[in-house]
Amino acid sequence: MELHDAQKSPQKRRRKAPTSTSSYIFRPLLEDIAIAPEENTSEVYITCIELWAGNLYIGTSAAEILHYVAIPPDPKDTASNSSYIFASRLQPTFNRNANNSPPLGVQQILVLPNVAKACILCNGTLTFYSLPELSPAFGNTVVPGCSWIGGANLNTSDEQIEEGEVVMICIKSRIRLVRIGDEPRKIRDIEYPGCLAIARRDNFACVADAQAYALLDVDNQQKFPLFSISSLDENATGGQIEDISSFHETSRPSSRMGDSRGHGRSTSLGTFVSGLGRRSPPSRSQERSGRNTPVPGLRAASPLRPPDRPRSGSVTGKTSGRPSVSDKPLPPPPDRTPSQQNLQTPAAPTSTKLTPHICSPTANEFLLTTGTTPGEPGVGIFVNLDGDVVRGTLQFDRYPTSIIVDRSDRDSNLSFTSSPQSREGYILATTHQRTEDGDREVVEIRRWDVDSETGTEHLDIPFPFRENSSEEAQPVSGHAKLRTMLSQYSEPFSEVGETLRIVRLRLDTDRSSLDVMDESGERRNEEEQAFSRRLGMQTSRSVLWSGSSIWWLMKNPLVLRLDAALDTAMMGESNQDPPEIDRGAILQIVASIQDYEANTETEFLSLKYIRQKAGLTLFADTLERGPSYSVTSTESRITEDLLVENGLDPRVLLSVIPLLCQEVVEGPKGIWIHAGLMWVVELYSHERLERPAAEKHQELFRHNDRVNMIKRYLTAWRQRKGFGSIADEIEVFQSVDAALLLLLLHQDNQHTQESGIPSAARADLYSLVDNGVDCFERAVALLERYRRLYVLSRLYQNRKMAGKVLDTWRKIVEGAEDVGNELRDGENEIRKYLAKIRDVSLINEYGSWLARRNAKLGVQVFADDNSRVKFVPEEVVQMLKEQAPDAVKVYLEHLVFGKKKTQYADKLLAYYLDSVLHVLDTSQEARSTLAQTYESYRALQPPKPTYRQFIMDNAVPVSWWQDRLRLLELLGGSHGADFSYDLGIMLSRIEPFEQDLVPESIILDGRQGRHPQALRLLTHGLGDYHTAINYCLMGGASIFHPISGSLTPNASSTREDQSTLFGYLLTEFLRIEDVSNRLERTSELLERFGSWYDVTQVLTMIPESWSVELISGFLESAFRRLVHDKHEAMVVKALSGAENLQVAAALVEKCRVAGARVDEIQ
Repeated sequence: MELHDAQKSPQKRRRKAPTSTSSYIFRPLLEDIAIAPEENTSEVYITCIELWAGNLYIGTSAAEILHYVAIPPDPKDTASNSSYIFASRLQPTFNRNANNSPPLGVQQILVLPNVAKACILCNGTLTFYSLPELSPAFGNTVVPGCSWIGGANLNTSDEQIEEGEVVMICIKSRIRLVRIGDEPRKIRDIEYPGCLAIARRDNFACVADAQAYALLDVDNQQKFPLFSISSLDENATGGQIEDISSFHETSRPSSRMGDSRGHGRSTSLGTFVSGLGRRSPPSRSQERSGRNTPVPGLRAASPLRPPDRPRSGSVTGKTSGRPSVSDKPLPPPPDRTPSQQNLQTPAAPTSTKLTPHICSPTANEFLLTTGTTPGEPGVGIFVNLDGDVVRGTLQFDRYPTSIIVDRSDRDSNLSFTSSPQSREGYILATTHQRTEDGDREVVEIRRWDVDSETGTEHLDIPFPFRENSSEEAQPVSGHAKLRTMLSQYSEPFSEVGETLRIVRLRLDTDRSSLDVMDESGERRNEEEQAFSRRLGMQTSRSVLWSGSSIWWLMKNPLVLRLDAALDTAMMGESNQDPPEIDRGAILQIVASIQDYEANTETEFLSLKYIRQKAGLTLFADTLERGPSYSVTSTESRITEDLLVENGLDPRVLLSVIPLLCQEVVEGPKGIWIHAGLMWVVELYSHERLERPAAEKHQELFRHNDRVNMIKRYLTAWRQRKGFGSIADEIEVFQSVDAALLLLLLHQDNQHTQESGIPSAARADLYSLVDNGVDCFERAVALLERYRRLYVLSRLYQNRKMAGKVLDTWRKIVEGAEDVGNELRDGENEIRKYLAKIRDVSLINEYGSWLARRNAKLGVQVFADDNSRVKFVPEEVVQMLKEQAPDAVKVYLEHLVFGKKKTQYADKLLAYYLDSVLHVLDTSQEARSTLAQTYESYRALQPPKPTYRQFIMDNAVPVSWWQDRLRLLELLGGSHGADFSYDLGIMLSRIEPFEQDLVPESIILDGRQGRHPQALRLLTHGLGDYHTAINYCLMGGASIFHPISGSLTPNASSTREDQSTLFGYLLTEFLRIEDVSNRLERTSELLERFGSWYDVTQVLTMIPESWSVELISGFLESAFRRLVHDKHEAMVVKALSGAENLQVAAALVEKCRVAGARVDEIQ
């Protein structure tokens, strides 16, 4: 076997190394940037980045901004990406004498694309510039003492862009809302000192200072403290709404919406985060479960809302089982001076200083981070606009140094009513991971939009990290940061196209044709290459920088990620070739995408490819497993579903199965599969090609569960016949049918040889050939090779090839080997099949052949009323005389005796007579046999059977004897009055043998009306007295009839005729030589049938020597009959006289009624 487009090597194929299974991968944006000024000797690193409309702005720790401009790639080169050229270097204005703290460099670059302005925060000084060249704006306006710039409304659909964009500038003791347009305009100040981070949704902003987080109602200028950043900060306060429209030293309860209860907020919110850093990290199953996270101190009251927006309903249901405190009025706040306040809230120790992080994954949620120290685990907490903790918490291995939210749809305003794929989102955080070689910076990747258990991924930052020489447990301070860019970056992943591209798989054994592809194949190959280039386009806004390099952090395409996971599972742990795969891991991968709905063409192809590869791998590995491994029903079902439902060409699967791989039909178009499947096919095929065929067969059929799985798979594919979506349908189903037929043949033969009884596969084999196969020629060759002639005949029947069917059956009947021995009563099956066809030539050929072998069955072919072809008997007789002479008599007998067609009895009679006369003329022994029967019958003493019964009971086992019996039956008129024959011819032919054929002579005499001669032969020639009496009763019609049934007298005979015949019989009985027999027969005749005799005539015929006692019975009956007749005559005479009187009386009465009538004489 050879694989086109695959590496050809005489060495054994090894598994390829898997690619990354991470959800994200790095793509370089710019590397090794010259960020340090020439005169600078200290370490310089990147501090912030922004990308907009092809303009890349890079802020450094040297208080400079590097401006790079993107050069679009060549449109003809789809694999190339944009390149960046250096445009300018800017040094923003800042106050160098503001304080003695170390310089921070460029802290923030805020680009406002809608107004074409940029806000740059450098060393605590905010300046404004115009885009894209970063020229000074607003007359070099400078805002000193600034700690943060941002807070643009994330719900951009609600922002009035025409009037400018609103940003929040954090300066010393307040937050200033400024609208940036043609000029900066102050909107209002919010008293919130030391703000370090802001995220805003419409009127609500989540803010953080160095100690804690809070929610701000920007319009109503109210603050609601949440919790501290560090759980070690024991002085954090919270739970009361503060009015921050002007500076207040005390907190007061808020009374909004007319609610007399106010807003109760537990002051123990810090308790929730106080233990987060002091406990051991939770298990994976607890990381995302909100139920397993204790949430003490969270309020059950309403969030901050302006008075003009009331809300209805109770919110106490949001608590976790704690009694609500919203019904209790808040105590009045104590009066404190600023100095007292400062004394009561000392600054947290340096070791607990944590950088606050605020993200907004959805339109009504914020994600906040909290922890203990930078070296301990951190926790991400989701807070809604009401300030309530929602979802579960996120557990970070170490407190993150930066964090962003990345969504596949990039629309954080979506609600959670959309599909799971559209809501898929990740949290990306840079953090430190402790290893044996020290701490290193990694990107920690977590899902935030699901509550089920999901694993955490760690992605190594490609830039080498400078190790810290300190042996303390504190993390090494690095400079890797994450940020979400304004502009989106798109990059084609060529690996996706290379994996999903459709390539041709060649299985030809002729190596010279491997690299030869016809014009249509080349054209399709080019089309597939062009199509694959459109796949794998990925977009991203997430970047990571470290040191002097910048990378895009892009979603790892689904197909590459799952493909790498499959490759990892296929690597195995053993040193076998191929090694045993991790089947459980593959099944988990399949289960993970079971409900995944593809939204793009690439995703659809990716899922299809992954399922195909998983199914092929599971199936091929099942064949590789040893005899001790048993395939479970679940695994078998999953494997079959993967192979059938995802459209993998079954020829690919057959190519890795021993015994069946030779049944694959490539066809002129070949087999086309995803390129990623090529090495899997090669891996499992190469090993099998090196094994002997006998070993392959034995290995496959050693496992019945494997064979049954293959059968179910091929049967399922056969059910897809006629589907228009199947490419190369002819070659596919030729391969499927041939493979299934070969499998069933081998399985049935093996089972029959081992057990001696038919296997369950035989019914499947019959069903296969009865429903037809597409590989007809191959099926014929296989069935002949396995010597399954009967199954071959069923295949011919499906194709309506009657000649082949009959020829195959004839071979079996004549002794050809049929392994299955399935044709029972083959001759009768041939007879029944001939009655179903219309081909006269075939019926004549095989009917005459059958008549030669079995005349009784053969003649039924030509005389069957249910046959589709009707034959003329004369033509059949002529044909049988030429091809099967022995069947002529049987055919005529079948017509006459079987079908009661008496019109052919004359021919049959002549045939019988020819047969009998020929024997008598040529065989003296036959004559002696007949003479002996006459003597033996005459010697019998009455009561004795009739002569017919006697010769039937003592029949001689020769054909002419049976012919004579049938001859007597026909001559005797057993077929009714309609049957007639030429008496003259019969007499002329029988006359020379009348001494031998006594019954025949009697019948002919009766037919001629020579009754005295017939009765003489019956009485003296045969001695059959019972038949003689029947002859008289029937008026001389016949003497031989079938044993069953009643005697039918001659319709033309009368009692007078019967009396005459009985007179002849009496005469013959009186001539019997044996006196005692004469007396006995005569007395019995007269006594039983005396009514047919005249007493006077009998008395004249009886010898005078006989005593009256011998005929007393006759006389008594005669006299009784005479007296009866006399009395009867007297009664009749009397009745006649009475009748005469009655008629006369009736006449008189009628005359009286009519009266007299007088006729006048004219």
